[in-house]
Amino acid sequence: MNSCAATPRKRPAMRSRKSSALEPPTQLGLEWSAGGLLCGVDEAGRGPLAGPVVAAAVILDDQSPIKGLGDSKVLSEKKREQLYDEIRAKALCFCIAEATVEEIDRINILQATMLAMRRAVEGLRLKPARVQVDGNRLPVLRIPAEAIVKGDALVPAISAASILAKVHRDRFCLQMHEQHPQYGFDNHKGYGTREHLEALRVHGATAWHRQSFAPVRSLDLSGLAITTVTATRVSVTEEE
Repeated sequence: MNSCAATPRKRPAMRSRKSSALEPPTQLGLEWSAGGLLCGVDEAGRGPLAGPVVAAAVILDDQSPIKGLGDSKVLSEKKREQLYDEIRAKALCFCIAEATVEEIDRINILQATMLAMRRAVEGLRLKPARVQVDGNRLPVLRIPAEAIVKGDALVPAISAASILAKVHRDRFCLQMHEQHPQYGFDNHKGYGTREHLEALRVHGATAWHRQSFAPVRSLDLSGLAITTVTATRVSVTEEE
């Protein structure tokens, strides 16, 4: 499920820049002399045992600065929620995308994360001239890109993307909790806490659990039956 939007506003005309054709898996390097729109990208949910991995891409508006941006992991939940609404209101455009549990199990979590990031960038209604991604890995894009370690604490656009991805996924976990309250998704957000592991031992895995992750896979290996709870895909609705 992708959630993408552009904030309508009048902008000065910009000269178009033609993108070079890209032969995967080579990623275009980032030329610092390049002008145009900058897109920040980050993800949430690589480590949990359940649920999709989420990525967000954000192009901020220099004329509408947002105070308080930072690494979503160190911000309070209240602050993240406040900034989530402000980012959506003030950004030139944004896109939130996912890679499903099925995709994670089929192609592995790293490749699924890259897939979600690519979907987020490609889902933007405005085309950026360059992309900066948090971390040390890049999805293959047809746009010059750069990976920045700890970019969510250094680059405002990446910080904004980390907040959108984190809040989106946390809300998804609340909906998983409504379907399966015995697992405590509202508390641990899918991570492998003692509470979560005990719930897995007692109740087995749900359709939202990642079968390729060792704590879930080991349920079957240890002889414990996996109880697959039928679940409909949770749809996180984003208001424009």
